[in-house]
Amino acid sequence: MGALKIVALGGGHGLYATLTAMRYLSRDVTAVVTVADDGGSSGRMRAELDVIPPGDLRMALAALMSAPAALADRAEGPDRDRRALWADAFQHRFGGRGALAGHPVGNLLLAGLSELLGDPVAALDELIEVFDVDGRVLPMSLVPLDIEADVSGLESDPRISRCIRGQVAVATTPGKVRRVRLLPDDPPACAEAIDAIGAADLVVLGPGSWFSSVIPHVLVPEQLSALGRSTATKVLVVNLAPEPGETPGFSVERHLHVLHAHAAAFRVDHVVVDSASVPAGREREYLEQAAAKFGATLHVGDLAVAGRHVHDPEKLAHLIRDLYEDK
Repeated sequence: MGALKIVALGGGHGLYATLTAMRYLSRDVTAVVTVADDGGSSGRMRAELDVIPPGDLRMALAALMSAPAALADRAEGPDRDRRALWADAFQHRFGGRGALAGHPVGNLLLAGLSELLGDPVAALDELIEVFDVDGRVLPMSLVPLDIEADVSGLESDPRISRCIRGQVAVATTPGKVRRVRLLPDDPPACAEAIDAIGAADLVVLGPGSWFSSVIPHVLVPEQLSALGRSTATKVLVVNLAPEPGETPGFSVERHLHVLHAHAAAFRVDHVVVDSASVPAGREREYLEQAAAKFGATLHVGDLAVAGRHVHDPEKLAHLIRDLYEDK
């Protein structure tokens, strides 16, 4: 499967896990990354430099650089050790209490190159070239986006919703997120990302922060259209557990319903969930019905690292490989 063209959509730690898994299947892996983060180093950089937030882009680069399969491609010895060192350096955050405190090295490199070249895609491609990384990392849009959410449970009347703006605010709200929007509401898609989706054999969406890293990918009209035109095998990977702040108390079925509510036209071939998150019986039958709204078949498997709510990259890779080969 070395020639397989894979596109992985997402952001943050969820996308990191997906990219690590997909590198077991192919060298030709393209990450398409959300650009709505407004917290931490990314938030400071977008406010001070007016750049797309670099944090999730940096994490995607680090995932492709440091995936076990990527390191295994290099012989044991200095070359592999140097690659691993640079992957760690890319993720390293400065300490201290000054202006650099909390900034990862990779964020600074990416922001600096973007400013120098005047193009974040060119900056990402340059880092791919310099660090000899297989694959590609692309932003979902070339402009920094904001997330706005309708949240209930913040007023004395539970029927009243309040509008909350900002990825961090949405991720940490004590209320229940009902719906999210992107600002601007018709953001320009990244042309290179659209081309990658069109050329892909396999497209994977999720896991990740459902309202801020997964759903935004179907809220960019041109990207949603590209996904609809794509003849690739499309796989949706659902989170192992509800996420505090964004999806507290959500069942796996609820994750699918809210995604469908945001993009009823979105279609995938397979919905993948971990067996521990969906017991057999009526709940699984309801989940099959929810998957069918996307035109998808439900697949349940042992996908988690033992004792942790984290996807095991090798297990995920093996299941997705089987789904692709059995098409």
